[in-house]
Parts: sequence; C-alpha cells; structure tokens
Amino acid sequence: MLETNPTEGGGGSGINRARSLTIREISLVPIVVPLDGVYRGSYYRMENRASVITRVVTEEGIVGEAYAADEDKTLADIVGVIRDEISPRLIGQDAFSYERCWELGYPATFDQLRDRRVGLVALACVDFAIWDAIGKALEQPLWRLWGGYRDRVPVNIIGGYYGRDLAGIRDEVEEWRALGFRGAKFKVGGLEPRADAERIRVAREAAGDDFVLTIDANQGYTVQQALDLCRRVSDLDIRWFEEPCIWSNDRRDMREVRTRGGIPICAGQSEYAPGGCRDLFEAGAVDVCNFDASWCGGYTNWQRMAAAARLYSVELGHHEEPQVALHLLASQPHGTYVEVFHPDRDPIWWKLIANRPALEDGHFVLPDAPGFGWELDADFIAQHRVDV
Repeated sequence: MLETNPTEGGGGSGINRARSLTIREISLVPIVVPLDGVYRGSYYRMENRASVITRVVTEEGIVGEAYAADEDKTLADIVGVIRDEISPRLIGQDAFSYERCWELGYPATFDQLRDRRVGLVALACVDFAIWDAIGKALEQPLWRLWGGYRDRVPVNIIGGYYGRDLAGIRDEVEEWRALGFRGAKFKVGGLEPRADAERIRVAREAAGDDFVLTIDANQGYTVQQALDLCRRVSDLDIRWFEEPCIWSNDRRDMREVRTRGGIPICAGQSEYAPGGCRDLFEAGAVDVCNFDASWCGGYTNWQRMAAAARLYSVELGHHEEPQVALHLLASQPHGTYVEVFHPDRDPIWWKLIANRPALEDGHFVLPDAPGFGWELDADFIAQHRVDV
C-alpha cells in the first residue's frame, strides 16, 4: 500500500496516490443558521438552514469532507443514524469500494417506523465524504471523475416566495439580474391559478425574454388547476413546470399535465429511489428529473437514476444543494441548471464555502481542486455549530 503524507483537510498537491483508503473515523459537525425571515412556498415554511459537515478520516491521511441536509427538525436524527448505525459498519472498510460502503450503510433506511428520508440523508452525508476522499486520492475533481462533460454550468436562483406584492416581485427580479443571474425558479401553487399567473407574468416582464424562467408548485395544484395555469402562461416561455400536482396521484396527474398543458414537466425530488424515477419515466410523466442526491443516499445512488434518465431521453436537474449539484450536472451530457437560493435564504452556500465561484455570465465554473474542491470557512462553522 502506498502511504500518503497527512495534510489538513486531506487535499492539496504533493499527496501520493493511495491504492486503498482505509476508513479510520467518521466525524460530524452539525450546524444551524437562522434565516432573516420565514420563507413560504405553497404549503411549507422555512425559518432555519441546517447541515451536517461529515469528515471521513482514512489511515492513509486523506480526509474526505462534505456537507448535506437542510432542515433543522431532522438534524439530530440524521447525526444519530450516522454515528450509531452507519459509522460502525464502515470503520476499517476501503473507501475506494464505494458500492460496498454504500450497501453496508443502506440498512439505515430499513426502519419502517422512522422517516425514510432520515436514513437516506445520513447515508448521503457519508457517501459524499467518501467520494471527496476518492477524488483527493486520485487528485481529480469529482465532476471530472463522474463524467467530465462540461466545466461550467448555468445557474438559476430560486425565488418568488409568497409575501411580496406585484411591485415587490418586480423588485425581486431586478435584483436577480443585478446579481448576475440569467435564470430563476419561481414559486407558485399557493394561490388560485389566475393570481399565480399574474405573478408569473410580472416576473417575465421584469426579467425579459432572454431570462430562463421555470415555475414550481411544490405539489400544490390539482390537475385542473395545473392545466388552468398552463393555459394562462402559455405565451411566457416557461422552461418547465416543477411538481405541479398534489402528491397522492402525482405520477398519472403529471402525465396529464405534460400531455395537455404544453409546458415540460419536472419532478423527482420527492422520490426516494432510482426505481421511483424510473416509474416516472416509464409513465411519460416528466421531461426533466430533479432527483436529489442529498435526499436519496448520495452520488452512488443518484448515478443510477442519471443512467436511466439518459435511456428515457429525460434531462437532469437537481433539487437545490449546489455544492453537490454543480459536480453532478457538469458530469452528465443531459444536465441542465444548478439551483441556488438568494444569499439570505441559503447563507450556508454563500458563506460556508470560502472559495465559492463567482457568477460568470450566469454560470458557475467548476473547481479544478481534487474532490469537491471546496474550502470550508472554520469561523463560520464555529459560529453556527450546535450540539445535538
């Protein structure tokens, strides 16, 4: 086995490539960051942003580091699952054997009396850190290891939350453009279609014809409401309509909206497994799949969905989490837009990553540093660290 020189964070030049990465320890740092207000979509509210910084420490001196999770209400459960269920199974395993590591951690999702997402997010935290270690060991960025299709990705800001009047929407869109964004995902589904259509029309007028505009109902509409909205905004060049229909029959309902509404449909973030996305594809329900790698167990599981999407000629989006989505969508030929929140809505992305890329003509350029390539701000971590 080739030994490596231990370095803080496990990155940087001068690291000899290891033939194995024996997992010695998995350490966790949960953080919670209060937001500047309450953000309301169709049927949900968000007041804090949370995450778990996960570090996979190897005997060879390489440390894989990543962060995932976004809700403070499940943070303690996620930390407990990693600490008590996943970590004991992985100590002594070779991180290069990522499929084996993933399968060893997968039983954390089997508890029928616990929210399935808790185990999946816990598994994703570890899977991402393992992949960061692999990238560092091979001295390659993950977007390149995972496919390397492009080195820059267009970025859409998420906005249009309820609480602003029409003049406020115009101001918000003008701010997006001033910040350098060339596309956005706009929230709908919390009002009747007539009112939401008016909000979208104002956003389009303020944004201009060259601005990419998608809309997201967060499963807020019935089929007829979704179709009504499609008719009202048919002339506004909507790139896609995300999760238009109430969850209980959404696969068939989205197929109806896709077939009759004239706007491409995006969904997948609410699925737990690649098989659920496959069923969306087989039903003809979606044009774009935004399966969330942080909610599905990590890249190791996400890649299975990405392969199936290619077979069905479905494009790839991703539900939030730009620190991961940048690498995922840059790696694949059918990738589309990375999503980010406004700095007030996601201070973790905008303040935790010390070397976050600047917007260049509405795009982020991928880092060349190995692994994820992110440098995490120690002061920000210390300020928002919590005990759970």
